[in-house]
Amino acid sequence: MSLSPSKVAPKTGPQSAAQKPEREPEREPEREPEREPEPPGQPQPEARPKAEAGPGRDSGRPSAGETRPRAQPLPASKRESERSLQSSQGREPKLNWASGQLTQSLGATQSWSGSGRGSSGLPASRSRSRSRPENQPSERPRCHTDCLEAPLSRAFGRLGWVVGSHPWVFLLAPIALTAILGTGLIYLPKDKEENLEEQYTPIGSPAKAERRFVQGHFTANDSYHFSISRKSTEVNFACILAVSNTTSLLEQEILEEITKLDAVIQDLYVTKEDGTQTRYDQVCAKNEDFCVPSNPLLAVWKRNKNLDLGNVTFPIFNPAGQPIYLAGTIGGTFLGKRMGKNQLLVRAKAMRLLYFLKTEDGEVNELSKMWLIHFLNQFSNIEKSLALKKIQVVYFTSLSRQLEFQATSMTVIPLFHLAYLLIILFAIISCYRCDCVRNKMWTAAFGVISAALAVVSGFGLMLYMGVPFVIIVANSPFLILGVGVDDVFIMISAWQNTSLMDNIKQRLSRVYSKVAVSITITTITNVLAFYTGIMTSFRSVQYFCIYTGTTLLFCYFYNITCFGAFMALDGKRERVCLHWLKKPETPDQKCSSLKRSCCVPCDSLPDEEETDVHPMNVFFRDYFGPFLTSTKSKFFVVLVYILYIISSIYGCFQVQEGLDLRNLASDDSYITPYFNVEEEYFSDYGPRVMVIVTETLNYWDEGFRPKLEICLSDLENSDYVDKSLTEFWFREYVQYMENRQQDVNDKDTFMNNLPNFLTQFPLFMYDINISSSHEIISSRGFIQTVGVSSSTNKKTMLSQLRSKAEKCEIPLMVYNQAFIYFDQYTAILENTVRNVIVASTAMFIVSLLLIPHPLCSLWVTFAIASVIVGVTGFMAFWNVNLDSISMINLVICIGFSFDFSAHISYAFVSSSKPSVNQKTIEALYLLGYPVLQSALSTVIGVCVLSVAKAYIFRTFFKIMFLVMVFGAAHGLIFIPVFLTFF
Repeated sequence: MSLSPSKVAPKTGPQSAAQKPEREPEREPEREPEREPEPPGQPQPEARPKAEAGPGRDSGRPSAGETRPRAQPLPASKRESERSLQSSQGREPKLNWASGQLTQSLGATQSWSGSGRGSSGLPASRSRSRSRPENQPSERPRCHTDCLEAPLSRAFGRLGWVVGSHPWVFLLAPIALTAILGTGLIYLPKDKEENLEEQYTPIGSPAKAERRFVQGHFTANDSYHFSISRKSTEVNFACILAVSNTTSLLEQEILEEITKLDAVIQDLYVTKEDGTQTRYDQVCAKNEDFCVPSNPLLAVWKRNKNLDLGNVTFPIFNPAGQPIYLAGTIGGTFLGKRMGKNQLLVRAKAMRLLYFLKTEDGEVNELSKMWLIHFLNQFSNIEKSLALKKIQVVYFTSLSRQLEFQATSMTVIPLFHLAYLLIILFAIISCYRCDCVRNKMWTAAFGVISAALAVVSGFGLMLYMGVPFVIIVANSPFLILGVGVDDVFIMISAWQNTSLMDNIKQRLSRVYSKVAVSITITTITNVLAFYTGIMTSFRSVQYFCIYTGTTLLFCYFYNITCFGAFMALDGKRERVCLHWLKKPETPDQKCSSLKRSCCVPCDSLPDEEETDVHPMNVFFRDYFGPFLTSTKSKFFVVLVYILYIISSIYGCFQVQEGLDLRNLASDDSYITPYFNVEEEYFSDYGPRVMVIVTETLNYWDEGFRPKLEICLSDLENSDYVDKSLTEFWFREYVQYMENRQQDVNDKDTFMNNLPNFLTQFPLFMYDINISSSHEIISSRGFIQTVGVSSSTNKKTMLSQLRSKAEKCEIPLMVYNQAFIYFDQYTAILENTVRNVIVASTAMFIVSLLLIPHPLCSLWVTFAIASVIVGVTGFMAFWNVNLDSISMINLVICIGFSFDFSAHISYAFVSSSKPSVNQKTIEALYLLGYPVLQSALSTVIGVCVLSVAKAYIFRTFFKIMFLVMVFGAAHGLIFIPVFLTFF
């Protein structure tokens, strides 16, 4: 976001005749033929005085042909403000657009412009008369340094001269470049699936290394001995949650209705293009040639419908002496008396039906996905045909998250058009003037088009380079539209500060010289903030930052070429329009009323020599500034800030970490009620975690077993583990050997009895990795986690289990496929803190280089920290998690915080006013409206996302809104008041 003085000009007031000769109504005064000025950087003669200017200003009175202009009376408060802002030499202070430093209206420094005007907008002769004598060195403003600002301003001045000389070239060349790069948009992904794990989980997370170990040491068989807890990756599945309309579903009638639904699902088949059919039993995961039951309790009941449902135990049920695990399959439970390690299941509200499909083989995997898509397409029809009365159902598949996530991106396309329209309207309203000469509404509208060209060019280039386009990149155009037009407003307001009678090349050169560092420094800070995001370990954040940072560079490039050229062409329109308005009327001409209407509300020609002062600048100077610097206002501002910072710090400790996967879909998606039901009824039990012995050990060693038991007991004693549900082949094998009175401590006996044991318990064969030399390379057991429904508990559980495994004497590892996503809870905070520190450091260095005043840099750093704390804290109050989406915005926050605070604070420290209150008023007068304008344009650019149906887009709006509000509050209220205390 670029900030710079908006339409600031010297204040009107009483002037001598030498300052402003009155225009003769009868005829246009004669002028010498206008000379073509030399380009900037070339030596120029002194600005010549106007022809027949009359007596010099030392005469003390106007000439005969001149009259003293009338001064408009000011209200008392306004006169006081005017007096407080007059410098000791009686000169209007002027803030350099480049870095905020005060310009001393020295004619020599601007002599190359050839306009006969000083940098303050006054006639050159007057400007020189108020300078120090030539033999006396001029006093440089306090804290002035131009090590980078001056060369950059000169370079931009030359660029403006060239653009003004060849406007059509600089207008058409960027448009042609956009047309070329825009062809890259053909590479926008259409049907390509976005890998959610790759994009939204940390790169190089511990869980991914653990998964590689599991895949390298253990096998699985979906076709004969399927076990979901032994899978190292996600599998294909369909899931239905059935919720009873009564207090409990443990009733015959309700189970009958669930059975009908289950039967219809298993009868589904999908027809391929060649006409062949794929049935459920062809793609289902199997256990000993039978499809894995959708629910173990339902399967037992279907085999024996006379089962006594009042004697079911939980979490393990033992019908006919064969234990089955009900944890995670029955939800909303109410338990009765304890029966050994279990409790009597009094009632249950919900049941989970899981249909696992084969995932291993490539062709079978594709058939499984086809069946799942058919399931999704037919489920609503199935639900209607069954007319379920006893239960309510919600559904989900392993493909649902991916499919719904892709569908979400399509919902923002209409919003982009709306955002574009709103930004154009805002630009037109901001730059509208009542007279036809200075009206810049179409110039502002083209500035919005220039930002859109930058989006097309940036995105096209990135797509040509093969940078993946992920869904959160769809947020970028909204941000670019809001931020990209900030430089447009600055360049327009700088143009308004030039004289209508100057040469177009002169005017554009002066505009570029003034805005050089202003738009450069803010572009650098914003681009640096985005490119800092490339350091994060989330690929989605990396790609968003690459796209947005590159597009901002295109915005910068197009603003100083394409938009500048359009301003030059519009400047020619101003000259033509002004000439027509000045053309004398003849009796037969009937257009005097039309000419008057062009000059509404003044009913007079626009002043060729005067610059334009925006009413908002007057408001900040005469009303807001004096009000803010009053003692009562300062006390109130300090009180508000204390409340703000206390609330923010409190909110920081309430922020939830991690991306809730349900938020990847739109609000009206069918997966939203599924996750809500799951959270309500099935949140007690978490993932079943593998405990892996990672090295070759002597399991028969008598000293090994106590060490292993100590480690297992330590894990089982965790607050997040149910020790009654631990499953470990080694414990069962030791019990098996002791029952057979075999010597467990003998290696040969231990290894020779192992095959018989695995024959009786076939699932355990997938838990032991035996080498060809008959050594156990690795093995694993399982523990059941509980009470990990919240992101905080997931993070604590994962950290706790890993810590216990690392402390164990035996090399252990814990893993579950869900840990791939749980790792974001530990990585997100670390990544956010690192990115914020690096970006803040970069901002501090940039501030020292381009606005090198230590006090200013300290205030910039303070403002960045304060805004980040505020945004983070209020995220919690607005139900926004700290995840990869919000982390992007916090990085953006750094760049914008810099923009809001740097210019205001530097304008203050560079002011030559005698009192701190006057310094503050002057800073607000020069920069108050640009700060407000920049904040509003960005908020308007993203406000349409507030009505989006997807969390990721609403989150973007919420945080950008907080950034803009808090950033503008610091720039307009907090920082100006705090500066008066030091």
